[in-house]
Amino acid sequence: MQSLHHRGPDEGGLWRSDTCNLVLVHRRLSIQDLSNSGAQPMLSASKRYCVVFNGEIYNFQEIAADLRKRGYHFAGHSDTEVLLSAIEEWGLVEAVKQFVGMFAFALWDRDSKTLHLCRDRLGEKPLYYGWLGKAFYFASELKAIENVVSKDQLEIDFDGLSGFLKYGYISAPYSIYRHIYKLMPGTVLSIPVLSNIGSHQYSPWPDVPSLSPKTYWSVLNSANQGLSNLILSEDEAVEQLDSVLHRSISRQMIADVKIGAFLSGGIDSTVVSAIAQSESNEKVRTYTIGFSEKEYDESGYAEKIAKHLGTDHLTMHVTSDDVLQVVPDLSSIYDEPFADSSQIPSFLVSKLAHEHVTVCLSGDGGDELFAGYNRYLWTESLWKKLSPVPKPLKKAFGKALAMPPPAVWDKLYSLVASFKADGFEREKLVGLKAQKLAGFMQQNDIFQAYDFLMSYWHDPSKLMTQTPHVCSDNIKINCPGATNFIDQAMFLDQTGYLPGDNLAKVDRASMAVSLETRLPLLSHEVVDLAWRIPVSMKVKNNISKYILREVLYKYVPQEMIDRPKMGFSVPVAKWLRCELREWAEDLLFSADINGGVLEKLPIQKVWNEHVSGKRDHSHRLWAVLMFLSWNKKNR
Repeated sequence: MQSLHHRGPDEGGLWRSDTCNLVLVHRRLSIQDLSNSGAQPMLSASKRYCVVFNGEIYNFQEIAADLRKRGYHFAGHSDTEVLLSAIEEWGLVEAVKQFVGMFAFALWDRDSKTLHLCRDRLGEKPLYYGWLGKAFYFASELKAIENVVSKDQLEIDFDGLSGFLKYGYISAPYSIYRHIYKLMPGTVLSIPVLSNIGSHQYSPWPDVPSLSPKTYWSVLNSANQGLSNLILSEDEAVEQLDSVLHRSISRQMIADVKIGAFLSGGIDSTVVSAIAQSESNEKVRTYTIGFSEKEYDESGYAEKIAKHLGTDHLTMHVTSDDVLQVVPDLSSIYDEPFADSSQIPSFLVSKLAHEHVTVCLSGDGGDELFAGYNRYLWTESLWKKLSPVPKPLKKAFGKALAMPPPAVWDKLYSLVASFKADGFEREKLVGLKAQKLAGFMQQNDIFQAYDFLMSYWHDPSKLMTQTPHVCSDNIKINCPGATNFIDQAMFLDQTGYLPGDNLAKVDRASMAVSLETRLPLLSHEVVDLAWRIPVSMKVKNNISKYILREVLYKYVPQEMIDRPKMGFSVPVAKWLRCELREWAEDLLFSADINGGVLEKLPIQKVWNEHVSGKRDHSHRLWAVLMFLSWNKKNR
């Protein structure tokens, strides 16, 4: 319980069953009902159920009103009490289907002697679990499990490690440890405690015949239903989207503490901040991170938007010193190896916001729902253009394109751009894009090309001292209703990249400083509606997130928004060659730093190429360094 203090610094509670060897513990971050009436673990009115619950049920007031009509009474006004009463009335699965929120909870049913683990639809809140020996463990973060078992019980899972090295995160149901899993989003796992069921009878994959998690909601069903019932009118789509966003954001602004919003200046965070301000009688507090490197800095745009919206805005400019202070702690903050370098600004902006508020709204999810990533358009457009070129010629040209270092392409582009007119919009990171294009041209089909763009190490088995049992590719299932590349790519990202990378990043970064983040764009009602909006309204005239922009233009002038997408990235390539070089080399070249898990020679070769400036291997090296840093802490 103490190891999770950062997730709930306000108080802690423990409950022990009197009928079997079960203990539930909880750390509380008080958001709804700050009194003892909201304390956990919490027993239901009948004493049948006991719950430990992390997250928020945003429509709990509506559910409570229904339950009062059915004769229920509430001692306080927390969503936890409503959750328990809803389960008493409708049963677990039917109650969960009514919840609009983010949550992970463990529910003990005294009557059936069954422990239920449940995770929200998109995977906003984490839940780890598994058998080690004869004991079954579950927690919000791995560090809670690490603190109650011996180190020799925790073995690195090379299947999980392989996926991490390829994509920079470990996709559910895997974790970095063997026999410890992540509960899949949108599922419930029910364990009959007294039946002596063990891990040998269990599968972490949902809905298989053996004991396994059972699905109550899925992106697959949402996508197939939406794509078979498309909205045909653009005006209707804008009206419905505006309405559902207002409902989602207004629900997520309910709290007994102060609420703010992250505002990067991009479309997603701006639409959330704009609607939040329109729903508030007071100035909403908004927060932005800025960088000294201009090609990564959007803070000026955010400040102009904040002034237009009338929010109470604060910008924090990140220096190299700020980064140096955070980097050694990343392995503790993110709990298992995690290599999305935007983890640094995510943590820093959370730390900034926590100085003023307890809850912050964030715009995460907009790219995956409304085709916002440049890689969607770039992949589709480029593959079409390259399709007439014979494969051998295409691959040969790609190899030739890869030969010059990125710095050469940057200099060449700067030379050409210097002859352009003053108003010419310059491309950024040209050398890195040329490097990606070279690899892209050597792929066999469009989905392999897209997977290449998403990969860090394309063949991680060459780096590992043990061969993984399964393919390193994260789990990919097709969406039958998706008839075009962009719909299929969004589906893949919503089931893989979104929960595995983006949502894990937001949760760990914010909870490390005891800040709750809420993601209005990922209400399942918004997701269901997004799948009803055809891709022709998400990408129009080569403009991404077209339909979401049309909603945003009701609140912010178009000229303040229309500019090239930058993303929440940081200059890792430069930092590894300069400010972070000593830290990196201590990890890469120490005698036995990785415990015999990774092969050193291929990694050190890539490092030497990077620091010499011949290649930009920053993403690949960052993944290795994040694993080495984590492994050093946990050995």
